[in-house]
Amino acid sequence: MSEFPVPKIAPGHLFCFGLGFTASRLALRLLKAGWRVSGTTRSLENVEKWSSMGVETYLFDGTTSILAKDDLFSGITHLIASIPPTDLGELPLLFHQKQISTSQKLQWAAYLSTPAVYGDRGGALVSEADFPQPGSRRGERRLKAENSWINALKNTSASIQIMRLAGIYGPGRNVIDQVLGGRARIIEKQDQVFNRIHVDDIGTILMASMDRPNDGAVYNVADQEACPSGDVVRFACNLVGIDPPEPILFENADLSKMAKSFYSECKRLVTEKIKNELEVELRYPTYREGLKTIFENK
Repeated sequence: MSEFPVPKIAPGHLFCFGLGFTASRLALRLLKAGWRVSGTTRSLENVEKWSSMGVETYLFDGTTSILAKDDLFSGITHLIASIPPTDLGELPLLFHQKQISTSQKLQWAAYLSTPAVYGDRGGALVSEADFPQPGSRRGERRLKAENSWINALKNTSASIQIMRLAGIYGPGRNVIDQVLGGRARIIEKQDQVFNRIHVDDIGTILMASMDRPNDGAVYNVADQEACPSGDVVRFACNLVGIDPPEPILFENADLSKMAKSFYSECKRLVTEKIKNELEVELRYPTYREGLKTIFENK
C-alpha cells in the first residue's frame, strides 16, 4: 500500500478503538510512514495478530476498561473510534472518557459514524449541512455517539471530526468474493440506491483530515455514484465471467433485521466537502474502479 498517500504532518501516535476493517488498513499505512500505532480488539487471537505486525494491541470487549498501564492515553496524538455504540452508550467514553479528555498531546480525533443519522430522504441528495433525522434505532445510537464524542472533547485542544461512512468494501470484503462464493444476491426495490466507499479511500480521507483538522467538522465519506445494489452485483459477475443471479423482489427476500433497516432508507450522499475542504481525489470514485482493481489483484 506504499503507493497511497501518507500524512504530511510529522509522524505521531495513533490510537484506534476498534482495529476493524477500516482502522487496521489505515494502521498498516501509518506504520510504514513511521507512526506509532496502538489499538483495541475483542479477541486474544487478534491481539497476537496485530501485535506481530507492530501495532500495540489491547483487549477491549466493552464490558470493562482496558487492562493496561494508567498512562495508556498520555502519549497519543491522534485517535479513531470505530466501535459501534450500544444501548449503554459509547463504550470507549463509558470506560475511558476522563483519560482521553485529559490527554495532553491529543491533537485530532475522528468518530466513524454512518449516514443512517440522516434517516430516509426518499432518494434525495443529502449534504453535511442537512439536519440529522434518524429513522432507525441504529441511526439514533450513532447520532447520540457523535454528540458524545463532540461533548467529551469540546473543552480540550483536540480537534474532533465526524466521518459518516457509506457502505465499506475493499480487499477481503466485496461483492466479487460473494459472487465467487455463490452468496451474491440481487435484491430489487424500486428507486433504491446506496453509496459505497473503498476502504483505502477512507484511509486517505482520514489522513487528509489529520493534515487539515477542522474542529467539529462533519464529512460524508462516500463515492460519487449512488446506485442500486443490483448494478454492483451485475458488474462483478461480468468481471468474473459468471451469469448474474435472478433478481429477488425486496418483499420476497429473506433478509436480516439489519439488512432490512438498510433498505428502509434511501439517500444520495453529497461528497463535495471532502474534495473542496480536504482536497481529496478518490482513487475509486465509483464501484467500477474499486472492483476492477480488486479483481485484477486476485
